[in-house]
Amino acid sequence: MTPEQQDFVLRACGASSLCAGATIQSLWSGYGEIVRVHLQGSRRPSVILKHVKFPVEAEHPGGWNTDRSHRRKVRSYQVETNWYQNFSTDDSCRIPACLAACSHGDEMLIVLEDLDVAGFDGRRTSVKDQEIRACLGWLAHFHALFLGVEPEGLWPVGTYWHLETRPDELEAMDDAELKAAAADIDRTLNECRFKTIVHGDAKLANFCFSPSGQEVAAVDFQYVGGGCGMKDVVYFLGSCMDERECEKRVPGLLDLYFSELKAALRRDVDGDALEKEWRDMFAFAWTDFHRFLLGWMPGHWKINRYSKRLTREVLCKIQNRKKNH
Repeated sequence: MTPEQQDFVLRACGASSLCAGATIQSLWSGYGEIVRVHLQGSRRPSVILKHVKFPVEAEHPGGWNTDRSHRRKVRSYQVETNWYQNFSTDDSCRIPACLAACSHGDEMLIVLEDLDVAGFDGRRTSVKDQEIRACLGWLAHFHALFLGVEPEGLWPVGTYWHLETRPDELEAMDDAELKAAAADIDRTLNECRFKTIVHGDAKLANFCFSPSGQEVAAVDFQYVGGGCGMKDVVYFLGSCMDERECEKRVPGLLDLYFSELKAALRRDVDGDALEKEWRDMFAFAWTDFHRFLLGWMPGHWKINRYSKRLTREVLCKIQNRKKNH
């Protein structure tokens, strides 16, 4: 950190001095890092600093280091800054408080509450049932809270795999039938009557757990934006269950999500109509992510029989729709 950046963090936290601790993680493709900063003279013992520095030459693990990819990432950090500065949630869908944010040239700083200090110090690479329930509960409350809210300053359509932002991956796909249907699938999701704000990257790694695993907070809002809540649900379930678990458990977990969602909705919302529409969107949302994976990393473990079965169902629906028009 430069002296100016240190001053920025000290002012944001009302601290007298600081010391940079461990790097929590490097940002994707070498775009900076997330660091825990220890404070003296502040009511907070530590904060999390997300320090974005746009590289001269980006390195992408999958080789997708194009100018379009760079612009998408730059925009994603602008969106995240906007999110933390202009949107807030409640305890039912906890996120870290943003203490300050600034950008200067090719660098951005976001100073966030340390969720470990707030009691969410657990990270999971595999989950028990109650932890899956906690995450689905978080998503249900988040989607209920932002139902009908315009994604001003965010992505108009949330999620990092959204078709419009991924033409290179679409071009690289081998599956001709799914490639031809990609725009129809995207349109179906975008034309939902019930829209909310989606987290956009709701994988297991972006949830922080309380010691009991019954409470959870979420981080990483680079791809937050408008859309159908099913996009978050399918992405989360696919991030922590294999194809056998999906076949067995998805129906019950969807029931749980919708019961939480309907309990959290405002009274003027037709919860039954929302549930019917979004249940219909489940396979479309799953197939939409499957489409991205096929172009981005065709050997990915998430390309499995469950995903292929849902994709076949969606392609049949689209065929039938065309016949009947």
